[in-house]
Amino acid sequence: MLATLGLDTTAEAVYRAMLAAPRDGVKALAGRLGVSETDVRRSLDTLSELALIRPSYDHAGELRAVSPEVGMEILMARQQAELAAQQLRIEASRAAAAQLIAEYADLSPAAPSPGVEQLVGLDEIRNRISGLAHGLQSELMSFAPGGGHRPETLEASKPNDAALLGRGVRMRSLFQDSVRNSQSTVAYATWLSELGGEIRTAPDLPTRMMIFDGATAVIPVSSEDSAAGAVVLTGHGTLTALCALFENVWAGARTLGTSEERDEGGLSSQERTVIRLLAQGLTDEAIAKRLAVSPRTARRLANGLMERLDAASRFEFGVRAVQRGWLPRTE
Repeated sequence: MLATLGLDTTAEAVYRAMLAAPRDGVKALAGRLGVSETDVRRSLDTLSELALIRPSYDHAGELRAVSPEVGMEILMARQQAELAAQQLRIEASRAAAAQLIAEYADLSPAAPSPGVEQLVGLDEIRNRISGLAHGLQSELMSFAPGGGHRPETLEASKPNDAALLGRGVRMRSLFQDSVRNSQSTVAYATWLSELGGEIRTAPDLPTRMMIFDGATAVIPVSSEDSAAGAVVLTGHGTLTALCALFENVWAGARTLGTSEERDEGGLSSQERTVIRLLAQGLTDEAIAKRLAVSPRTARRLANGLMERLDAASRFEFGVRAVQRGWLPRTE
């Protein structure tokens, strides 16, 4: 009956029996239910993990089932947390669609695809980007994930950036929040802003990307090695989705130089991103990679959030995050 809430038949039977006969031990429960003591102990482990049983306040060493009202609320919150995590995984998959297109694009020139041009090697990539920049009419939008950028790379980009802004091209660039700790990247962003460029940062970016005049996008095949290869996308549907993705991230990002704002729950944008990534089941190392911070910083952020909810495990954190409103409830 409670299988849809994550409780198997035996565990449910043990829970009901403990409600009916609170003083029964493992042997008595096994006899009452006609199952083995091993099955009872396994069910008790499950019930304990789900917080449906607790140590007795009156009788040391004994366990008591929590009331059905509390128990059902716990199971419902757990299910809501799992559904919210699934919803967030779907949203993350959509956001990464552009990267998937690039990663699985056939780099063989013998098999071209409509609206997809393959670029192999750094020289070919740079030449194509240079040509697209030369023909720019109105706007360049870009995602620049990762931490601080190398000073020599930033310096090399300045002449082209200045030329574009001088021609009246609008430049909107999104970096990750972690670049705020890079003196050279902040200096470059400040320089770009003074010339009219628009710079914002977000905790997490789905992929490296450049969109020229809303009509052509360049995305690396590998987010780990942007020099390995890239694809040029021109399909109308694809560009519509990529521009919408950029605008969505841009709207939630903050201008470089502004102080960090917190929402009504006291969470920063970085903390909200960590909550979302925790709900997706990512490890500290994977979160660090997504945020372009050290594993130690990611661990500190995750542990700090768990402490704020007094959660002993990441499962419990997910349940309490839904109850607190940090993750969306799914009816």
